[in-house]
Amino acid sequence: MQSSTGLNPAEVKPWFIYILRCADNSLYTGITLDVSKRLAQHNGIDKNGAKYTMARRPVKLVYQEISHSRSDASKREHAIKSLKKSEKESLIRTIK
Repeated sequence: MQSSTGLNPAEVKPWFIYILRCADNSLYTGITLDVSKRLAQHNGIDKNGAKYTMARRPVKLVYQEISHSRSDASKREHAIKSLKKSEKESLIRTIK
């Protein structure tokens, strides 16, 4: 059976929403298909990290959650970005 993307559900890669803690203790939220690769980009090991994290290295992965579509991941990213920092810190503590 094919999904709405036209792919077999076993071939659909999950999206991840992640939060990074920067060297200045600020938080950065994003989405990706490959958390390890994106973390390497943000830390300057690979090209294409965000401008925000470029000046705040090193960054550390402190939170991630899974989503089954880019659309859902983008909506969740927006919701997290709308939170106050204290609320993001509470979210981060839920996985520890």
